[in-house]
Amino acid sequence: MTVSTTRRSTTVRSRAAAAGAVAVAGALLLSACGDQTDDADGGGKKSEGKEAPLFDQLPKKIQDAGVVKVGSDIAYAPVEFMDENNEVAGIDPDVAKALGEQLGVEFKFANGTFDGLVTGLNSGRHDVIMSSMTDTKDRQEGLDESGKKVGAGADFVDYFKAGSSILVKKGNPDGVSSLDDLCGETVALQRGTANEDLAKEQSKKCDKPIKVLAFEKDTEALLQLKQGRAIADLNDFPVAAYNAKTSGGGKDFEVVGDQINAAPYGIAVSKKNTELRDAVQAALAAIMKNGEYEKVLEKWDVANGALTEATVNAGQ
Repeated sequence: MTVSTTRRSTTVRSRAAAAGAVAVAGALLLSACGDQTDDADGGGKKSEGKEAPLFDQLPKKIQDAGVVKVGSDIAYAPVEFMDENNEVAGIDPDVAKALGEQLGVEFKFANGTFDGLVTGLNSGRHDVIMSSMTDTKDRQEGLDESGKKVGAGADFVDYFKAGSSILVKKGNPDGVSSLDDLCGETVALQRGTANEDLAKEQSKKCDKPIKVLAFEKDTEALLQLKQGRAIADLNDFPVAAYNAKTSGGGKDFEVVGDQINAAPYGIAVSKKNTELRDAVQAALAAIMKNGEYEKVLEKWDVANGALTEATVNAGQ
């Protein structure tokens, strides 16, 4: 079911795609500026999208549809989540809305499991992915963590920068301060993410390996930490900080140590769709220039993750 949503001013994933089946739970419409208005000559309708500064840069298929189909795992506050009114909210939807205003189309979010989003992109179910997805060389080339080719890969328009953080119970009862303190312990995280790769790499350095509890949803991983089944949750910095601030009124969790391996989030686009990639990059550059990008990051208290230019495939 598609629901037309309006944006709310709500106060305030590195996630990586893996091959898998997409479980689309629903479609959520993020309003942009593709409404129809009366033509000045009367007797007809005229698309406002055609008046947007970058509309002509879009592929004709998307111009005709008036929609960019966005794949996202909408359970990763504050980057993308469902708010108390069951409306899509967060950094990614707000960035998408600003991009839509430049491109003259709507960004329509479809909810799915994170590790199936790239499959949806490759099949054409999604035009782009906006889901706190870290831009890496492996993802650009369609490789899994062992270097095996598992897909077509994607191009990434980079729009934010974040590293991993360690989230622990409030008061840090296990005395965790770095990845080394996780050796021989149980750690919870979301499956298919760069945080999972980080835990596995760290485990190789340990005398006693890390036991990794990996889940489809980040909320499930957080529950393991809250209930004491794991001593830490590995998460993206903005997400970890948000949960430390809001969960249990700030009494459940805290972030320890410094950010780890900060890297860019990217808007993933099929390598076959270079016209759309370039249009999204141009729109991102435009909102960086006109101040709308900065407004979104300040609204969500993540201005320290801002990039200064709209790059493509800058991840390593």
